[in-house]
Amino acid sequence: MAQDRPGEPSVDRPDLVPPSAGEPTASDLIGQALGGAAKRAGLDPTDDATTGHVVWRAMGGWRGIGESVLPGLVFVVLYTVTGQDLVLSLVASVGLAAVFTIIRLVQRSPVAAAFGGLIATGAAAALALFTGRGVDNFVPGLITNAAYGTGLLVSALIGWSLIGVAAGFLMNEGTAWRADRRKRRVFFWLTIAWAALFFARLAVQLPLYLTDQTAALGTLKLIMGLPLFAPMVAVTWLAVRALYPPRAASTEEAAAERP
Repeated sequence: MAQDRPGEPSVDRPDLVPPSAGEPTASDLIGQALGGAAKRAGLDPTDDATTGHVVWRAMGGWRGIGESVLPGLVFVVLYTVTGQDLVLSLVASVGLAAVFTIIRLVQRSPVAAAFGGLIATGAAAALALFTGRGVDNFVPGLITNAAYGTGLLVSALIGWSLIGVAAGFLMNEGTAWRADRRKRRVFFWLTIAWAALFFARLAVQLPLYLTDQTAALGTLKLIMGLPLFAPMVAVTWLAVRALYPPRAASTEEAAAERP
């Protein structure tokens, strides 16, 4: 769906009218899934929190950073210093991810993120062991970047920006944001920015994979991970909060709760 150009007057468009209440639509289900994930990550725009605190929660604090960074870092370091000992590097990496998961289980902490990291690390290690190529340890990440980037880009181009779908669920307005030209424009560009992040990772890392540069690929994956994720979260948070000021958000929630 074509986006309104800046300065173009807003017009009523029947295709942007929110659907009537009834069976949940595909956009409702996607919004619930994305919005639920955002809430669990601490990205609820209705929260009264500073941007720094929101970004810190989204990264999972020190524990989340460790779970995201250390298994990959251990693999790169051991693979380099041991003269490309693939088995030792993979065992240490997967073992560390398993330790993080066990610690969460013992402490009865939420284990979804740790389990996800363990499964991803284990699957990547299994592929690398099967092929005998250390660089194949990064194939799942390349596929993920391609899939996320493509999904976000397509959603923006067809007028259903995934950032907007998630925000609509969090703000209890469903798909009503699509009838607001300003919100559509902001969500369009936010979604494009996120897609660009995933495609940038792919553009930098894929040539290293194709040329079998395992250590360089692992290092750049770490550099282009949380260091790029954090500022994108901050920009997204600030933009959504600008669209939904706290007072306005409270009013919308109160209206949604009325019978």
